[in-house]
Amino acid sequence: MADFKTLDDLDLSGKRVLVRADLNVPVADGKVTDATRIERLVPTIREIIKVDGKAIILSHFGRPKGKVDPEFSLEMVVAEVANAMGHPVGFIATDWVDVSKAKQAIDDAPAGSILVLENTRFHPGEEENDIELAKRMASLGDIFVNDAFSAAHRAHASTAAIAHQLPSAAGRAMEAELKALEAGLGKPQRPVIAIVGGAKVSTKIDLLENLISKVDALVIGGAMANTFLHAGGLGVGKSLCEKDLAETANRIRDKAEAAHCAIILPIDATVAWHFAADAPHRLYGVDAIDPDGMMLDVGPSSIERIKGAIDEAHTVVWNGPLGAFEMHPFDQGTVEIARYVAARTKAGKVVSVAGGGDTVSALAHAGVKDQFTYVSTAGGAFLEWMEGKSLPGVEALKG
Repeated sequence: MADFKTLDDLDLSGKRVLVRADLNVPVADGKVTDATRIERLVPTIREIIKVDGKAIILSHFGRPKGKVDPEFSLEMVVAEVANAMGHPVGFIATDWVDVSKAKQAIDDAPAGSILVLENTRFHPGEEENDIELAKRMASLGDIFVNDAFSAAHRAHASTAAIAHQLPSAAGRAMEAELKALEAGLGKPQRPVIAIVGGAKVSTKIDLLENLISKVDALVIGGAMANTFLHAGGLGVGKSLCEKDLAETANRIRDKAEAAHCAIILPIDATVAWHFAADAPHRLYGVDAIDPDGMMLDVGPSSIERIKGAIDEAHTVVWNGPLGAFEMHPFDQGTVEIARYVAARTKAGKVVSVAGGGDTVSALAHAGVKDQFTYVSTAGGAFLEWMEGKSLPGVEALKG
């Protein structure tokens, strides 16, 4: 955290503060269906307006492809932002070519105002990290605060280039995320166990190869575990499996062994013959899977084995479900392990950090999304961090 400033390092009093948020939230029939990202923005905005600063929110929304498109206007989320803040919120339309009217509207707004600017992706320069666009954005404020970790893996004008134009800092949500990530893999309490699930090894090769050099044990679940089992010479029936990646799986296992990282694979599985909720199913050891069956969840012996590994850990990092958690009863492994990690967290036994894609949905399904030390809502950024990649939006705040 010493590499960049936070709100504690800035004088926000009476300042025009440009806040890069992530208002790219799910919307159906013109209404926000999940306001989590908006809610996490609240502490930063309140600190700004409390000292008569003007909070001016920048964000992308959808994929308008560099053109003004009313379908992707941020005006539709303003009511939800106001609801979360408990404070009136204004909206300022702009095409990002001429920002003079936006500047005048900001100047005319009273101290302590909250304003949402139009979609940054309405200009092609946003996704090109265009310096001229960044300068126009910067002309609207005195200070830049990035509170959008979920967009930090993009080198865009409103996340990277703008940070070099104004005094810059991380907002409270960004600060919390970075501290949690540091506790997860940066400087964790050891032993560290990583739980990685999901459908495909092919989408997580970089992730697995980075983790084996940083953790003490790696639990592999979901359909991607089938690829490892197949690579080890076991039959996987008709389970989802990337058989062409057997060599990659074995390479990862060899690297893990050299790095003294234990790889924990399922030893039994819940097998069904149809991919459907409540489909007929039974337990098999992974050394005797029915050739016509599909492994859709880890079995009870695997669950106990994973719990044993968690008992030995001080830090748990989680990305991806252990089975087809969307369908009963193939959610049992994910739910049981999620609740176990939550209980160990509550007891002060582990620091638990989770995030990425289906992970948040899986933890919510298990009823423990708020019981981990930290759950990241940043899909791509969280995954790239776990892969060991530098994030442009974070790097721009350094120095």
